[in-house]
Amino acid sequence: ITLIIVGLVWLLWYQGWLPDKDWVIAIGFIAAGVAVLVLDGLTKNSVVMGPFLIAIGIAWVIHDRYRTSYALIVPAMLVILGVLMLVARSPSIPQRRTRVDKSS
Repeated sequence: ITLIIVGLVWLLWYQGWLPDKDWVIAIGFIAAGVAVLVLDGLTKNSVVMGPFLIAIGIAWVIHDRYRTSYALIVPAMLVILGVLMLVARSPSIPQRRTRVDKSS
């Protein structure tokens, strides 16, 4: 079964029917960022981690697609991270997710 699966994946990859590994990595970062926001809700941690993971995925695509230099991407990512950390300091954003009691 392993030989069949590896052979099929190899054929699909060779034919170009599977996405490039850079797209898979970028989609993984974006999906992880969305998952953090959905699963953790709006907290100080998720406000930073979720959008930053999404930004990493987008930066990965920009670097892969347009060959943008890391000398431009890294400072931009630092600015994004700093802005997200400032947003997380807002007192209106809770430290932890509050649980809603549905027993009523």
